[in-house]
Amino acid sequence: MSASLGSSPPGARVAPSRGEDGSDGPGNDGPGTGNAGDRLARLLSAARGRPERLGAAGIFSLAREYRAAAAELARRSKSRPSSPATAELAERVVAAHGLVYSSERRTLSVVDTVTTGYWRAVYSNRAMLAVAAAFTFLPALVGLLWALSDPAAAAGLVPGAFQGITQIRPHGANLGLPLGLRAAFASGIFTHNITISFLAFAGGVTGGLVTAAALAYNGLVIGVFAGLAVDSGSGGTFTRLVAPHGMLELSCIVVAGAAGLSFGRALLDPGVRSRTTVLAEATPPLVTVVVGTAGWLVVAGLTEGFVTPTGLSLPAAIGVGAALAATFWSLVVWRGRAPKPSPSS
Repeated sequence: MSASLGSSPPGARVAPSRGEDGSDGPGNDGPGTGNAGDRLARLLSAARGRPERLGAAGIFSLAREYRAAAAELARRSKSRPSSPATAELAERVVAAHGLVYSSERRTLSVVDTVTTGYWRAVYSNRAMLAVAAAFTFLPALVGLLWALSDPAAAAGLVPGAFQGITQIRPHGANLGLPLGLRAAFASGIFTHNITISFLAFAGGVTGGLVTAAALAYNGLVIGVFAGLAVDSGSGGTFTRLVAPHGMLELSCIVVAGAAGLSFGRALLDPGVRSRTTVLAEATPPLVTVVVGTAGWLVVAGLTEGFVTPTGLSLPAAIGVGAALAATFWSLVVWRGRAPKPSPSS
């Protein structure tokens, strides 16, 4: 007797059913297929019971994947409640539940933020770091060339209080400031720098327009400063006055500007999700970046207030600046990379 249409011969292997999207149907997708359950398992493996190990951005990814996996579990519980894959997914959802809701009710500790959270938030924003750097250093190049070709016109961009830095100094880079004035000088400097960084971040609420303008103007002024100093014959002195703190300071301003640009992008282009949801996910790690960067701007301000005025030699000034900047960016790469999770079982 022939088999009826659509039936299978006795003992024949039946191919797993597939979902409407072409993926394996509920209960048939094992580890490594990239579904919500597997992504959740990888995050749980990386967290090892402590969500703060994932960093600020990772915690929000954990919450997102938990909700996606919980929704998938609800569907599977109706269609294949006794499937081993459903039971496995249920274990993952239960394991994630406590981590998700405990992490959403608390912020990272100070130690976790300093050692991992801040650096991962900076590292994860690499694309906008490149954009912020371009907004800073391309105008700086324009300002440099402008000051070298037309120093009289370019000098009008420099605030009068700072024009002395471009003039030849009989005592080189030693400003001759007493210790008390150095402390006041440092305090004013890092307060100014922190203000610039917060402005660069806050400019994100304009869709990043104010952020981009602040970065471009800051870069243009720096380039004009450098060009006027070279034109006046005090390029070496200018480098000795700026290099010790300037490399770290510019790094911090670029990082804060990148945070502002990221906020602006989330505001203008939330994608398929609601703007409120995207901003709620994007804001905490970006705020972590700005607050953490303020601490490094304090370091730059202290360097400018106490180290720069001592009249370092040119190699020493460049060495101090390069060491501070290299330390910062080395930490971004070293502490910013999330650990690779072990393969889920």
